[in-house]
Amino acid sequence: MPPALELISPRSPRVTAARRLGRRSFRGKEQLFLAEGPQAVREAAGHRADGRSTLVELFATLEAAERYPDIVGAARDAGARVHLAAEEVIADVSTTVTPQGLVGVCRFLDTDFDAVLSARPRLVAVLAHVRDPGNAGTVLRCADAAGADAVVLTDASVDLYNPKAVRASVGSLFHLPVAVGVPVEHAVSGLKKAGVRILAADGAGDRDLDDELDEGTMGGPTAWVFGNEAWGLPEETRALADAVVCVPIHGKAESLNLATAAAVCLYASARAQRAAGGCRSVTPG
Repeated sequence: MPPALELISPRSPRVTAARRLGRRSFRGKEQLFLAEGPQAVREAAGHRADGRSTLVELFATLEAAERYPDIVGAARDAGARVHLAAEEVIADVSTTVTPQGLVGVCRFLDTDFDAVLSARPRLVAVLAHVRDPGNAGTVLRCADAAGADAVVLTDASVDLYNPKAVRASVGSLFHLPVAVGVPVEHAVSGLKKAGVRILAADGAGDRDLDDELDEGTMGGPTAWVFGNEAWGLPEETRALADAVVCVPIHGKAESLNLATAAAVCLYASARAQRAAGGCRSVTPG
């Protein structure tokens, strides 16, 4: 006999409380957010902050619990309340069109900006005026993949815990420090005082990424500032940077989207920082 379902109604108080976390006001009030799908829930179950498990509750269909017993076991080991639920319950809690059967309730895990600075970061992504949650989550994932030390979301950017941002990060949200709500001027000044060079990524930049690499100027601590998807960086933000850099377009494409440009820039810095003496051109003169 399969185990009985513990939650049989979308009107259950636990389900109602979880469903409300799809709204920013409730997330802020409860200091909780939703992580959906096996990858995000697995990472949440293994994450701890301030001596506490990040995952506090898990809703799973019977099929998902049987398919991912390791995730359910990790959730229980982390002290999370685990609820087996009917598919309509998961559909009610989930913010996706096709739920994957696992929805976790997690504690906020953003890092204080001063803690980011005290760790002496070498590679940082600063999201200034980024409003699209999917882009924010994807840039966070790119930063994680490139080995960045931290991500900073300014006070003009999207909510880090928006379900679309969490999904787009594909678990990377749990891998590296993220500071939120930092005014861009404060972020830039703090990073500069910490010895970090500030590069603003902008399609209209007067410096070319290839030139920066050829000249070997990217081997030191660097923060990339990425702007709004539609209109880029405002002039006052560009003026804060040590250089405004464009990604060269060698083909006929009109431009790169934000996440693609961020990936190119972050990996260029990662390559330069790992190369002895910087990353200089080997093209014969």
